[in-house]
Order: sequence, then structure tokens, then C-alpha cells
Amino acid sequence: MEPEEPTAIRTTLDPPSLSPQPRRICSTCDRPFQVCLCHALPTTPLPTRTKVLILQHPHESRHKLNTTPLISKSLQNATIISSRRLQPHHVTDHSSPAIYLFPPSPSTPAYTLSELQSSNLLNYQTTPLLLIVFDGTWKHAKEMVCASEGVLKGFALRVSLDGVDENATGGSIYNNELVLRKEPFGGCVSTLEAVARCLGVIEPNGKQIEEVLIGILREMVRLQAGFLKPLKPRPKLLKKSKQKDSDP
Repeated sequence: MEPEEPTAIRTTLDPPSLSPQPRRICSTCDRPFQVCLCHALPTTPLPTRTKVLILQHPHESRHKLNTTPLISKSLQNATIISSRRLQPHHVTDHSSPAIYLFPPSPSTPAYTLSELQSSNLLNYQTTPLLLIVFDGTWKHAKEMVCASEGVLKGFALRVSLDGVDENATGGSIYNNELVLRKEPFGGCVSTLEAVARCLGVIEPNGKQIEEVLIGILREMVRLQAGFLKPLKPRPKLLKKSKQKDSDP
């Protein structure tokens, strides 16, 4: 029979256990003080003619790198709704033409921002638009769009950012400067970057608005770089990239 292990006895000389201290959170930008973004946010939220409606997946609000709160703190005319699908009561005013941002699919094509700009679809240059954005992981966002199509088809036009390519990688500030969150293919970007690029086209002073929003995202990425290890690109994307490089 094996001898019993001696019982560990706590003595007064043992160091006391230290419980982790909660992080101090900035009351203005709601981010930890070490990565506070108040200096990058506009002093007052920017006015826009476009109404921005962000449908946020309930899980996304808990992600520490979620960019949607920065949109509502930067734009006067932005609303966030936590839901897995767009409901009819989420859009009470149908007087404004509406678009929603999402890449095209075989069953649902999409206009690009360039096409929207060149043809002045929906007469957006004189009529304020409603911009609907789905915020979540790409898997969740796709599910949200599919669940919302019954409502969207009645009044909203699908619009995609330029450069969406399932056979390409990159295209986002996250990928170009630091891989903090994995994007599935080229042209897929964070919610903040997508809103910035869209407003850059449809707002009269869009380039100034886009510059402010992209500046906030760049500063967020810069600050997070000191605390997070960059994520490795997905093997699937690396395989596609190698295949593309080897093609004649």
C-alpha cells in the first residue's frame, strides 16, 4: 500500500492569494483605460442625412473587438438593435429608400457601391437613405440576412462593397495592418469600416466622415496590437492564396 501524501498546511508565512482586479473602464467610450479611444472619437457625434440601422447579433455585443459601439458614439443618426433578424416594427418609416450591406449570393445579386454612385440608384443624392447593416460573425450575419429576407425584399436594395472576392484574402484594415479578427475572404471588413466606406459614397461630405471613422478603427487596431497576438490566417485562405500565386 502506497504511503499517503502529506497534507498541505497553510501557515502564516504563506503569501495570501490575490484575486484579479477588475479592469477600469472608461465611462465615455466604454473601453478599458489602457485602450481608451476618447481621443480618437469626434467631440460631438457627426450628423448624417443617412439613417444608419445596425442589427446586432446578441452574441456580438459581448465581443471585446466589436466596433458597433464606436459607430453609435461617432454618428448622430445611428441606431443599434439587438436581434437575430430584422422585424417589420424595426423600420417604422418606409418613406426613405433603403439599402442593406451584404455580399451578393447566387440567389440574391447585389449592386456595388460604385454602381450605386455612377447610376444614382434610389436618387440617394437628393433623398436621404436608410442604411441597414448586420453586425455579427460572418456565419451569424449570413443567418441574420437569410432570416430577414422576407422583410428586406419588400423595400431594401442589397448593396455590396467593391472588391468582394471569395478567392482573395485581405481587403480589411484588420487584415492589412493586424489580423485581430478573421475575415472569410477579400472585401469582407468590420462593421465600422463597412459603414465608413458606404457613407463615404452616399453622404455629401462622405469623404470627411469616412476619414474620421477609419481613423478611429486604425487607432483601435494600433492600441490592441500591444495586447493581442495576431491571429494566423485561416488554412483555407492560405491554400487559396497559394493556388492563386501558382496560377499562370
